[in-house]
Amino acid sequence: MEVLVLRKKVNGEHHPDTLTSMANLACTYRDLGKLESAQMLEEDVLALRRKVSGEHHPDTLTSMDNLAFTYRALGKLESAQKLEEDVLVLCKKVIGEHHPNTLTSMGNLASTYHALGKLESAQQLEEEVLVLRKKVSGKHHPHTLNSMARLASTYHALGKFESAQELGEDVLVLCKKVSGEHHPDTLTSMTSLACTYHALGKLKSAQNLEEEVLVLRKTVSGEHHPYTLTSMANHACSYLKRPHGAFESAQELEEVVLVLWKKVTGEHHPNTLRAMGNLASTLCALGKLESAQKLQEEGLVLHKKVIWEHHPDTLTSMANLASTYYALEKLESTKKLEEEVLVLCKKIIGEHHPDTLTSMANLACTYHALGELERAQKLEEEVLVFRKKVIGEHHPDTLTSMGNLALTYHDLGKFEHAQRLAEEVLALRKKFSGEHHPNTLTYSGNLALIYDALGK
Repeated sequence: MEVLVLRKKVNGEHHPDTLTSMANLACTYRDLGKLESAQMLEEDVLALRRKVSGEHHPDTLTSMDNLAFTYRALGKLESAQKLEEDVLVLCKKVIGEHHPNTLTSMGNLASTYHALGKLESAQQLEEEVLVLRKKVSGKHHPHTLNSMARLASTYHALGKFESAQELGEDVLVLCKKVSGEHHPDTLTSMTSLACTYHALGKLKSAQNLEEEVLVLRKTVSGEHHPYTLTSMANHACSYLKRPHGAFESAQELEEVVLVLWKKVTGEHHPNTLRAMGNLASTLCALGKLESAQKLQEEGLVLHKKVIWEHHPDTLTSMANLASTYYALEKLESTKKLEEEVLVLCKKIIGEHHPDTLTSMANLACTYHALGELERAQKLEEEVLVFRKKVIGEHHPDTLTSMGNLALTYHDLGKFEHAQRLAEEVLALRKKFSGEHHPNTLTYSGNLALIYDALGK
C-alpha cells in the first residue's frame, strides 16, 4: 500500500509503474482472500491500462487475465468466461495462436468452461492446447504436463474414467522423470490418479497411492505443512469410499486435521473452515446428525464473518447445512435455507451455473418431501431444461433430473408422462452406465412402479 501511495505521488496515477503497483496490491488482496477488494482494484487497473496502453497491449491482456482469475475465485464464472474469451481472441490476433501466453489463455478458458459444467467445450479446448503444447514446448515441458493433467481431470468429470486413468498414469510417469519423485507436481499427479482409481473401483490401488503421497508429503514438506494436511484430508475422504466404509477412521483423521489446521493457520482460516465441513460430512455419513448440524452451524457463522456472506464457499456451507436439516427431517428449516441459497446462487453465480441447478434440484426434492408436488414439478422441469442445455442431455446429473421428474409425475398421478420419461432415462442409463449399475437398477425399479400404477 505504501509503495502504491508513493508511486501515485512521484509518477502519477497513470504511469505504468503505478499501474504495476496497483496490480501487485490486487494480487496481495486476492492471496489474503479479500476478493472484493482485489476485483475493484483490478477493474480500475484494466480501465487505466486500456486508456494508457491500448486494448491490444500485452499489459492490458495480463490485466484482463488477472481480473478473470478473480472473477473465477468469486464464482462469477459467466463474467470470467466473457473476459477470457475476449483475451483469447486478442492473444491470437496480437501475439499469435502458438505463443505460450495464448496457450495459457486457452487453458484458463477451458478451466472456466469446466467450472461452469461445459465439459465438452472444456475437453475440446484442452485437447487443442495439449497438441499445441507438445508442438511448441515439447512433451516433457512442465506446461505440457499441466495441460495433460487438466485434460485428465476433465475426462474424469465427464465419466471417461479409462481415458482419465491412461492420461493420469502418463502424467505421473513423466512428472517423476522430469521433476523427480518428491516434487509437489508429482505428488499432485499421484493424488489425482488415486481419485480416478476410486472412481473405477480400484480401491486398493487408490489406497496405496494415497498412503504413499501422505508419507512423501510428511517427508518433503513436514507434518504441519498445508500440503501434508490436505493429503491427510484426502486420505480421510478415501476411507469413506471403501466397500464397507471406514467412517470411524475417517472421523478420527479429520479431527486430527482440524486441530492441525487451527494450529497452523488459525481458527478462522478458509482451510480450517473447509476441514470443519469435511468432518461434518463424515459425521453425517456416520448418522451423527446432531453433531454434524452443530459443526455446520458454527462453520456457517464463521464463513459469513470471515470470508463473505455471498462467497461461493458460504453458499456451499448453507447447502450442506440444509442437507443435514433434511436428513433430520427438519423440512421447514431445509426449505427456508434452500430457498435462500437459490436466490443467492442466481444472484452471485448466475441462473445457469451447475451449482445453481443443483440448488434448484435440492429445493425441488424438499418441496416433494413436504407434499408441495406442483412446486416440485415446476422446479424440476426448469432444472431439466437448463441441465440439457448447460451440461448436455447425457450427463449423469441430467439423467438424475429426468428420474426425479418422472417420480414427481407419478406421485401427481400423471402416469403417462411418468412412463415416457422413465423409459427414456432407463434406456440412457443402460447405454452409459451398463445394465447392472446400481443407478440403472434403481431406475428399472422406478419404471416398474409406474407400470404397476398403469396396470401394466
